[in-house]
Amino acid sequence: MLKNKNKKIIAADLSLLLVAFFWGGGFVAVKDAISSITPFYMLAIRFGVSGILISIFCWRKLKNTKKEDIKTGIFIGVFLFLAFSAQTIGAQYTTAGKQAFLTGVNVVIVPFLGWILYRDRLDIYSIIASILCLVGIGFLTLKNGSSINIGDILTLICAVLFAAHITLVGHYAKKTDTIVLTITQMLTTSVLALLCALIFEPFPKEVPSNAYSSMVYIIVFSTMLGFSVQTIAQKYTTASHASLILCLESVFGSILAVIFLGDVFTPSMILGCIFILIGIIMAETKLEFLRYRGIGKYIRQIFVDV
Repeated sequence: MLKNKNKKIIAADLSLLLVAFFWGGGFVAVKDAISSITPFYMLAIRFGVSGILISIFCWRKLKNTKKEDIKTGIFIGVFLFLAFSAQTIGAQYTTAGKQAFLTGVNVVIVPFLGWILYRDRLDIYSIIASILCLVGIGFLTLKNGSSINIGDILTLICAVLFAAHITLVGHYAKKTDTIVLTITQMLTTSVLALLCALIFEPFPKEVPSNAYSSMVYIIVFSTMLGFSVQTIAQKYTTASHASLILCLESVFGSILAVIFLGDVFTPSMILGCIFILIGIIMAETKLEFLRYRGIGKYIRQIFVDV
C-alpha cells in the first residue's frame, strides 16, 4: 500500500514538473501571440477551445457528471479567470520581469492559505523552501527598478488569486471528478473572458498566420495538457508541494526565452536557478538524504522503497 502511494506521489511530482515546462514555454508563446490577439479574446479562445477538446476526448466520462462537480468547477474557474485577468491588465503597467517575480509570490502564500482554509499542516521545510524559491525567482527575473505601481499591485492580487486556485484545486481534486473539474473551470474562464472581450475590446478582424503556431502551443500544451495534468496530479500531493514544483516555470521560461527570443542568461539568473533548485530539493527530501550521507544514496533508497 505504501509503495503504491510512493509511486503515485513520484508520478504526480514528475507530472507537475512537465506542467512547469509547458507553462515556461507559454511565456514565449504568449509574448508572440499577444501582439496579434487582444488579451481577453486570447483567454476566451485558449480556454474555450481547450475545454471543448477535452470534452470531445473524454465525453464518456461526462455521462455521470454530478451537479456538485460542476458547481465546484465553476467556483474554481472564477478564481482562475480573475487571476489571469489581473495578470493581463497588470502586464500593461509593469515589466515582464517584475510581473514574473510578483506572480511567483504565490509559492509563499499557498502553505499559509492551505492552513487558514483547511487546516493543512504547516511544514517548516516547505515554508523555508518557499522563501528560497521566492528569492530565486527574484534573482531570475528582477533587473531594474524597485518602485511599486498599479501594475505591481494588480500582479500581487494575481499572485493571491493563483495561490487560491492552487489551494482550491488541491482540496477539491481529491473529492471531485478531475476531468469534470478541469473542463468546467476552463469553460467558465472562457465565458467570462468572452464577456469582458465583447465589452472592453474590439473584435479581432484577423489573426496573422505567424500567430497560429503560438496559439496552438498555448491551447494544447499550456492550457489543455497543462491544467488537466495539474488537476489530476494535485489529487496525489499537497497544494504547497505543487506550488513549489510549478514555480520552476520561471526557470524553464527564462531558459526558453534565451533559446527562442535571444535573451541573455546572466550570473544573477544562474544564482536564481540555484536557489530554486535548493528550495525544491529541501521540500522534496526534508533533508533526509543527510542521514544517508549523500543525495545519491538517498535517491537509490527511494527507488528501493518504491
